[in-house]
Amino acid sequence: MGKAADTRLIILQKAFELIYRNGYQATSIDVIIATTQVTKGAFYYHFKSKEEMGLAIIKEVMYPGMAAAMIEPLMDGTDVPGKIYRMMEGLLLDNPFFDVRYGCPAINLIEEMSPLSQSFKSALTQLVVRWQHAIEHVLTLAQQSGTIRPDLSPRQIALFVITGYGGVRNMGKVFGQNCYKDFLAELKRYLQKLA
Repeated sequence: MGKAADTRLIILQKAFELIYRNGYQATSIDVIIATTQVTKGAFYYHFKSKEEMGLAIIKEVMYPGMAAAMIEPLMDGTDVPGKIYRMMEGLLLDNPFFDVRYGCPAINLIEEMSPLSQSFKSALTQLVVRWQHAIEHVLTLAQQSGTIRPDLSPRQIALFVITGYGGVRNMGKVFGQNCYKDFLAELKRYLQKLA
């Protein structure tokens, strides 16, 4: 990676951290510049606007992070309900970056920016749809192999799992990590009933 690419990545990573903790609208370009210690010229060399930078965060930071935490864990092994549970447990209890006080960066951006920006809504929709399709895919394979019931809708299950995650991440901001444990216990019971 060259110096320009390194600078771009530093801007994106630091801006992502700031936005995660403070929100997109509350994080100014000046704060990002001060935190990254790049010049204003360097910032505008890489991004024409704050919106362009925000969309780059979604595509270049959040998509790869989401794949590693939300999709790749679904691809190993054959116990699909167990894989879904372990993926969710990893997201809620084992992810060192996610802080219970701040919720989920993707859910936060969905709530904050989807009503305000069609570009953000579109990029964030793609993020969620990738996760939904991955869950649907492994559930469909499990149905085909006879390990979960054929009368179930993989699409509905995937949506239920994703919305449950979004809700509990937000409730964690109020109730703390104990609500994650309660959610996981109930999720495990639900997933066991898919067989």
